[in-house]
Amino acid sequence: MDTSLSAARERDAADELTHLRERFHTREDEFYMDGNSLGLASTDAERTLSRAVDDWRDLAIRGWTDADPDWFHYGEQLGARLAPLVGATPEEVVVANSTTVNIHTLIGTFLADNPGTVVVNDLDFPTDHYAIQSQLRLRGLDPDDHLRVVESRDGRTIDEADIKAAVDDDTAIVFMPSVLYRSGQLLDIERITQTAHDHGAFAGFDLAHSVGALPHDLAAWDVDFAVWCTYKYLNAGPGAIAGLYVNKKHFGKTPALAGWWGHDKATQFEMRHDFTPADTAGAWQIGTIPILSAAPLSGALDIFEETSIEAIREKSLALTDYLVALADAELSDCGYAVGTPRDHAQRGGHIALEHDEAYRISLALKARGVIVDFRPPNVVRVCPAPLYSTFEDVWHVCSHLRTVVTDEAYAQFDPRQGGVT
Repeated sequence: MDTSLSAARERDAADELTHLRERFHTREDEFYMDGNSLGLASTDAERTLSRAVDDWRDLAIRGWTDADPDWFHYGEQLGARLAPLVGATPEEVVVANSTTVNIHTLIGTFLADNPGTVVVNDLDFPTDHYAIQSQLRLRGLDPDDHLRVVESRDGRTIDEADIKAAVDDDTAIVFMPSVLYRSGQLLDIERITQTAHDHGAFAGFDLAHSVGALPHDLAAWDVDFAVWCTYKYLNAGPGAIAGLYVNKKHFGKTPALAGWWGHDKATQFEMRHDFTPADTAGAWQIGTIPILSAAPLSGALDIFEETSIEAIREKSLALTDYLVALADAELSDCGYAVGTPRDHAQRGGHIALEHDEAYRISLALKARGVIVDFRPPNVVRVCPAPLYSTFEDVWHVCSHLRTVVTDEAYAQFDPRQGGVT
């Protein structure tokens, strides 16, 4: 692969998604490579947020019925627009709650039907384990006995053979991430789902690091449930409302955390004290939808609807291929190693660059306007988000990655002093 700057510029000129970058608030003095933690603001998200504020001002309580789209059905409407990104039918997806709350209610729901062991892995994002442990305790199940943790062999990836070996007829739920948050390893959702079903278990997934970055086919794979946030690759804003998927074969189950917003919409305002769940994924909504936290997602989805998730994935892989090639050619002699699988079938949307000085490097990069993040013990995560990152951006970022460990001044970078000393 040609890793020159001129080649990067040629690839940008030919890229069919380059024009979408203009819709995002990028800075000329900054290279933003942290979209897998928080996506950038777009003019589209601003527009729909402003519209919600205008509706609040102009319509007040009438916004629940008279806003366009109306607030009363907003969670379902946004869910229907998200459904193509996860390979589901419109009624199987809703936006609601937060990711952690959705883990609580869905794990609780499926444990009620099938109390037993939950299989997870030791590289999960911590909130997944916190919520699952809590739900086990609420059912009188000791997490020490009923949370089975698949161990990593190398500290960065999970061998799917080990997941299969951990599942047996005592397993109630297999709950895995689609993409490991630290290393960027992409797991085989279809294969894991089949393993769970072979043993009479449910299969659930945390899609936080994959929705908006790569295609899914949850319904065809027969996944039972899934959760995700919308503020990473979907660019809906900090703390934006989360999303969830429930396979339609499970409609009618009573959510573990029932709330009035999950009630059947036709009779919700009859204010009955007996809960009648909606006959869609909307049943897993809990409290009133936070309109101002959901509105930016509407505009953010406008951008996705102007392209395809397949085109986004193609560019994401091209960007990360380029980053890996540059790392091999320019960074390996500086102590960096690529900690993300190179196989496209096992790679999400970001690259984990490992280095013994990863923490100091991440801070030194930020001092130079290169926005990345650090994950213990030794990972600098670099995410060229395909909707607004360019190949030229990646080239410059790799140049900075080299400079901060070879330049004499930056070798003296002291994070305790906030800069070079």
